[in-house]
Amino acid sequence: MRNRAKLPALTVLVLGIAACQGGSGELTVEDLAVIRQVTNAWQFHVKAADWESLMVVYTSNAVVMPPNGPTLHGHDAIKTFMAEGPAIIDVSLTIEEIDGGGKLAFVRGTYTMTIQPEGAPEPLQDRGKYIEIRRKQADGAWLIAVDIFNSDLPIPQ
Repeated sequence: MRNRAKLPALTVLVLGIAACQGGSGELTVEDLAVIRQVTNAWQFHVKAADWESLMVVYTSNAVVMPPNGPTLHGHDAIKTFMAEGPAIIDVSLTIEEIDGGGKLAFVRGTYTMTIQPEGAPEPLQDRGKYIEIRRKQADGAWLIAVDIFNSDLPIPQ
């Protein structure tokens, strides 16, 4: 009898949690494909050093949190950061996990990068990890809303 009294309360709690999630559901096969396409586009534009075209993968109010620097807000700050950084000779992203539903998803992965700092005698290799929060747009695109990354290597002394 005691457990029956708890059942309505439990039902209300479960329904309340489901309502807060907005019936988000799982990511579809199409969602996953679009998320991967955006990752591929990011790599393509970075390798081409085409910072204006790179902005097509970010929401207009995107936030990028690079290592050892301040948070960047919006396209202009992201473009400036990329343009003023060392030349990126090569970059490769490996997606390790995609999850989410509704209009939000996250992507977790690793990267390898070859950069040529100005004045350095030879290119430097880097590897690290990243997490992106993606927002689904009205047209079905999954753009990067929040991007954070950092190196696995120690800071050179």
